[in-house]
Amino acid sequence: MPDPSDSALVRAARQQPVPHTPVWFMRQAGRSLPEYRALRAEVPMLEACRTPDLVTEITMQPVRRHGVDAAIFFSDIVVPLAAAGVDVDIVPGTGPVVARPVRTRADLDRIPELTPEHVPDITESVRRLVAELGATPLIGFAGAPFTLASYLVEGGPSRNHERTKAMMHGDPQLWHDLCARLAQIALTFLRVQAQAGASVVQLFDSWVGHLGRADYLSHVEPHSRAVLEGVADLGVPRIHFGVGTGELLSVMADAGAEVVGVDYRVSLTDAVARTGGRYAVQGNLDPALLFAPWEPLEQRVREIVREGVAAPGHIFNLGHGVLPATDPGVLTRVVELVHEVSAR
Repeated sequence: MPDPSDSALVRAARQQPVPHTPVWFMRQAGRSLPEYRALRAEVPMLEACRTPDLVTEITMQPVRRHGVDAAIFFSDIVVPLAAAGVDVDIVPGTGPVVARPVRTRADLDRIPELTPEHVPDITESVRRLVAELGATPLIGFAGAPFTLASYLVEGGPSRNHERTKAMMHGDPQLWHDLCARLAQIALTFLRVQAQAGASVVQLFDSWVGHLGRADYLSHVEPHSRAVLEGVADLGVPRIHFGVGTGELLSVMADAGAEVVGVDYRVSLTDAVARTGGRYAVQGNLDPALLFAPWEPLEQRVREIVREGVAAPGHIFNLGHGVLPATDPGVLTRVVELVHEVSAR
């Protein structure tokens, strides 16, 4: 039987020799693909994420089209919140919107812990995908406590996170209790995916780059660490990724992951130096460069592959997610180029 645990991506995450640099793209399953748009035309996002037939097909679409080295489980970071009973909707053009934001202890008390019984469809979707993917690994993921907390406290996306930071400093006990609850939810969601067969997990912290190092260490790191350490016994490599995290890379690396995700604002060379050369790195092509002519794009892809050689392991990715208007053909060419120039 094909074994995804011996795939190039898992081997790179474990700092083992690889036949080529593995490549996948955050948000590779989604709006850039016409087949995805056709499938999702009449289906709300959260419904699609909870329907195994749709999850399986959408997750597989970029694997078939691009020949990437991993599938990323089609979901959304608020899926486990909705599963636990939070009244949240994903509004097109806006993002997650929470009907009753968390501002008080009573608001927090309304949010129960997540159990596997809340998400049997997630287990079913993962099992179907693992069977279909064969030797290609499936990456499970969850939103990190800080980003989930920000959505819950602000009520939706925020430019400045003022209510979030006000709670963090004005009522630190409520803040820590909220993040502890969200860490339990994220951990359970990751464990469900890994126990159903996901070969890798990623903790995704969209908004953490809005924090300074001191606030991160005091108010966020313990909760992210609880999630990452909580899956250690399952033996799957862990990826820790955040946006705008150049000043946080070293402390994020030490929170308990084998792979540090690097956004496009920091070179892989600097990221390796900041993390002491002890971790595999993932990244970090600027998603906007996929709109540039091929010649400069090719040059940058080659540079990133070269920079990644200095790390003990390198997984090629974007420095954030695929933008909706991206030409899928360009993504396919990037995969082919990475494989070609990195072949051992």
